[in-house]
Amino acid sequence: MTIVYYSTYGTNHQMAEVAAEAAREAGAEVRVVKARETAPQEVVNSQDAWKAQQERTAHIPEATPADLENVDAIMISSPTRWGGATSQLRAYIDTLGGLWASGVLANKTFSAMTSAQNAHGGQETTLQTLYVMAMHWGAIIVTPGYTDPAVFAAGGNPYGVSVTANGEPLSEEIKAAIRHQARRQVEITRQLKG
Repeated sequence: MTIVYYSTYGTNHQMAEVAAEAAREAGAEVRVVKARETAPQEVVNSQDAWKAQQERTAHIPEATPADLENVDAIMISSPTRWGGATSQLRAYIDTLGGLWASGVLANKTFSAMTSAQNAHGGQETTLQTLYVMAMHWGAIIVTPGYTDPAVFAAGGNPYGVSVTANGEPLSEEIKAAIRHQARRQVEITRQLKG
């Protein structure tokens, strides 16, 4: 499983790490990679929290198309920007044309998570847009649905965990929903791949 994330201030990084831990506990081999920063460095440097997040995660490798080749499951976690994934994540997705054209992305399971500053900041459209992309790939979409009480406790989004980012650590309810989503994807992937 590869988990690709982008995180300006740390929320989606936290989400990716919780998902990775749960997927590993469920028996998956997991690689966590981040989308390359495309904002000018002077813009990043102008915001202390953004710069601090960049420094905190300097050790995490940047995502390449190769990260999606030899895996059975892909999870993406992105903040919401204008109702869709961030430009950094979209720039990474734009590098995947060769994999898509050769069919490498088909038949892999795909799941997504997101965050936004406010509850109606576009989380559902971000997830749906990522799923439409996965449909183009021929991927098999695995959402959490309403398959566990953790989904309801975390706000009830059946498309994927969506967080109202407020600069605080993730709540235990959100972490439980992320763990459920990651474990469900591992379980469904295992069933499909036999």
